[in-house]
Amino acid sequence: MISRRKFVNGLAAGAAASAFASTAKSYAQILGANDRLNFAINGLNGRGRAHLSSLRANSSNARVAYICDVDTGILAKFAAEAEQKLGYAPKAETDFRHVLESKDVDAITIATPDHWHTPLAVLGLKAGKHVYVEKPSSQNPREGELLVAAQKKYGKLVQVGDQQRSSDYTIRMIQQIHDGLIGEAYMAKSWYVNTRGSMGIGKPAPVPASLNWDLWQGPAPRSEYKDNIHPYNWHWLRRYGTGETLNNGTHEVDVCRWALQAETPQAVTASGGRYQFKDDWQFPDTIITNFEYPGKLISWEGRSCQGIRLYDRDRGSVISGTKGSVVIDRDGYDVFDWKGKQIDTYRVGHVTSTGDLIGADSMTDAHFANFIAAIRGHETLHSPASLANVTVTMLLLSNIAWFVDRLLRIDPETSHIIGDPEAMKYWARTYEPGWEVTV
Repeated sequence: MISRRKFVNGLAAGAAASAFASTAKSYAQILGANDRLNFAINGLNGRGRAHLSSLRANSSNARVAYICDVDTGILAKFAAEAEQKLGYAPKAETDFRHVLESKDVDAITIATPDHWHTPLAVLGLKAGKHVYVEKPSSQNPREGELLVAAQKKYGKLVQVGDQQRSSDYTIRMIQQIHDGLIGEAYMAKSWYVNTRGSMGIGKPAPVPASLNWDLWQGPAPRSEYKDNIHPYNWHWLRRYGTGETLNNGTHEVDVCRWALQAETPQAVTASGGRYQFKDDWQFPDTIITNFEYPGKLISWEGRSCQGIRLYDRDRGSVISGTKGSVVIDRDGYDVFDWKGKQIDTYRVGHVTSTGDLIGADSMTDAHFANFIAAIRGHETLHSPASLANVTVTMLLLSNIAWFVDRLLRIDPETSHIIGDPEAMKYWARTYEPGWEVTV
C-alpha cells in the first residue's frame, strides 16, 4: 500500500507537470468545450447516492469515472446500482489514492465520514482536482482554515454541499429579504427534528472482512473496532463526527446567515444534553445555540430524538424583520406581515423528510450543475469553501461552547475564541502520525 508521505511527496514532485497552466488553457485545450468532466465519487453509503443521482441528472456535462469506498460490500452494492442507473460501469476502487493518481479524473466528490472531509479535499486539490465536499467541510475549525488556504494555493474550485444555496426560490426569497420585504431583518431561528434511535453501547468486535478499518480511520488516531460505529453512527463520536449540529444544522444556519447578511458572530452560547438515551453518543441530542451579533441574533435548535415539529416542519428557518417574517425550508416558504398574518406562500410540490438520509433532490442537482458550470468558467460557485467555512466554523464553535459549558467571545476577524485557552484547545485535532493535513 502507498504511504501517505510517499503519495504526497509524489504529488509535490509532479505538481508542475500535472497542473493545468490556467483555467482557460485547461478547458479550451484539454477538456474541450463539449467534453464531459470526469468525476470520482468517494464515500458511497449514504449521501454518495445523491451525488450519483445528481451527476446522472447532469450527464450531458459529467461522467462518473470512478466510485470509491473502503468497504467492498458497500462498493459492490453501489457499483451495481451505478451501472444500472448510468448505463455504464465506473471503475471501482477501495483506495482513494489510486483515484487521485488518475489523470482521467477532473473532479472528486466527498461523502465520506466527517473526519475525512478536509484531509481528502486538500489531497484532491494537491492532485489537481476540483472538489465537491459535503458539509461540514471540516471536522474542526483549524481544518477549515487549512481547506480555505489550500484552495487559494492550488487554484482548483471547492464547492461545499450547502445545496439550498442553489435553490431558485431560496435565491429569489433571500434577495427579496435583502431588498426589504420584511423590513430590516434582525433575527433568524433555525431547527431540525428527528426521531433517531439509540446507537447502543459498542462492543469490541472483529473488523468485518469487507472493511479496511485502517484506511477508514485514516487521519484519526487509531482505536479498536466496535460494532456500533460503521457505517453510520460515527456521526455521534467526537473522534470522527461533529454531531447533529454539523450534520444538519449547517444547512439551516447557513440560510439564516445568508438572509441576515451576517458573518462571524461576536459571541456563542450552547445549552443542551444527551437526554433521550444513555449510550455511546458523545454530542447533545437536544441543543439550543445562540449566535450573537451587534443588532442581530441567529439561533439553532437541534432535536435528534424528539419528533415534535416547529411551524409544521421537520426542519427550516424563520427570518424575522421590522415589518414581517419569512418561514422557509426545502419545500417552499410562507411570508407573514408584522402582526403574523400570512400574505404569501410558495410550495415546490413535494414534501421532504428528515428521515431521508440520502437527500437526492433537485437542489442537489442544481448545486452540481452550478459546480460544473463554475469549472467551465460560466458561473460563480454558490457555496465556495471560503463562504461555507464561516457557517461551518460557527457551528463548530457551538460544539466547543457545549463542550466547555460557557459563553465564548469570538474575534470576528479570525473566528478565534478570545481569552479562553481551554476552549481553544478544541480548535484543532490530533492526527494519526503521517496523516497530518498540510497545505
